[in-house]
Amino acid sequence: MADTPAYPVGLRLAGRRVVVIGGGQVAQRRLPALVAAGADVLLVSPSATPSVDAMAETGEIRWERRRYEDGDLAGAWYALVATRDRSANDAASAEAERERIWCVRADDAEAATAWTPATGRVEGVTVAVLSGNDPRRSAAVRDAVVEGLRDGTLTAARPRTPGVSLVGGGPGDPDLITVRGRRLLAEADVVIADRLGPRDLLDELPPHVEVIDAAKIPYGRFMAQEAINNALIEHAKAGKAVVRLKGGDPYVFGRGMEELQALAEAGIPCTVVPGISSSISVPGAVGIPVTHRGVAHEFTVVSGHVGPDDARSLVDWAALAKLTGTLVILMGVDKIGLIAEALVRHGRAADTPVAVVQEGTTATQRRVDATLATVGERVRAEEVRPPAVIVIGEVVRVHTPGTSAPGTSAPGTSAPGTSAPSTSA
Repeated sequence: MADTPAYPVGLRLAGRRVVVIGGGQVAQRRLPALVAAGADVLLVSPSATPSVDAMAETGEIRWERRRYEDGDLAGAWYALVATRDRSANDAASAEAERERIWCVRADDAEAATAWTPATGRVEGVTVAVLSGNDPRRSAAVRDAVVEGLRDGTLTAARPRTPGVSLVGGGPGDPDLITVRGRRLLAEADVVIADRLGPRDLLDELPPHVEVIDAAKIPYGRFMAQEAINNALIEHAKAGKAVVRLKGGDPYVFGRGMEELQALAEAGIPCTVVPGISSSISVPGAVGIPVTHRGVAHEFTVVSGHVGPDDARSLVDWAALAKLTGTLVILMGVDKIGLIAEALVRHGRAADTPVAVVQEGTTATQRRVDATLATVGERVRAEEVRPPAVIVIGEVVRVHTPGTSAPGTSAPGTSAPGTSAPSTSA
């Protein structure tokens, strides 16, 4: 029997009795999937892990706090035997054999009548892998298939619905897009991309995919955003699967809601895929936590695309100056001098540390350190250009033990995901 391959089958356990013997780590791993399958689960065990106990407390499973007894499997469709007591496991396995109940044994796969495959789920597809009595190999194959389906490198026939997906691409590093966003990119017919999106991903698209640079859409008599909205609607109405690839998150200064509203008015179905915002990921990439115990209990993200003296500004700079937490400014490189002056004028200390991170998470990432008193001049002297994230507050001085404090090293760049050398005031 050891040389005979297992016959794969999908059990439909909704409403059917399943008995689990033993409440340890094996049960903790297996029970969620049994509950998700709708099984009527009975746990028989004198003790259980806190997680299993919680499942019983919330009514997801029934728990009889005792050792296994002959007859416990009566009426079961499936059994999982996972105790540390070999004699109890043998007895439960014998009952399952006698009653013709498929039984998985955690301690002895060869004595079991069923094996648990390594499973994963992606968009309604269940991947289950068996490789004999080699669970590590099964898990490795499962992971490879699931990852391929998630990121689109492994294609599979699936229902295709024309429409638009607003995908947040993250701060720039192509590895920081969500798996769902990457999969939708792989399935797209048309991609309308922002300049600040993860551009490296565009090279991976199949040749038939039409890539449109949002910055180069011919605007004619329309405003830029209106032209982008029209392009999304036009391609979706032509039956195409359209991805609007945006930097960061669609709803964090990304005009995602404007595009969603335009699509809704045109009757175009739309999916919104959140992305990692540069407001937290870019500071993190250079070793700055936007919050830190004992240093900052809040962080505020604001747009700096209009200055404090501009009538169009919706930011209460006077109120922000009174906060003691972290202030993160996006789109504020050319206005940072005016912003710093306003914060100081309204009460923020002139020596408050500031870090300006240009092209964060990319290969050209660099960090410039200053204070509110010096940041305007520093940005000009260092020729900092957009895109850049500006962090203001004491968290800028937080650094990993054993490394140089920010502002003490020479100018330079760092690889994405590492603490960048900085230039200091």
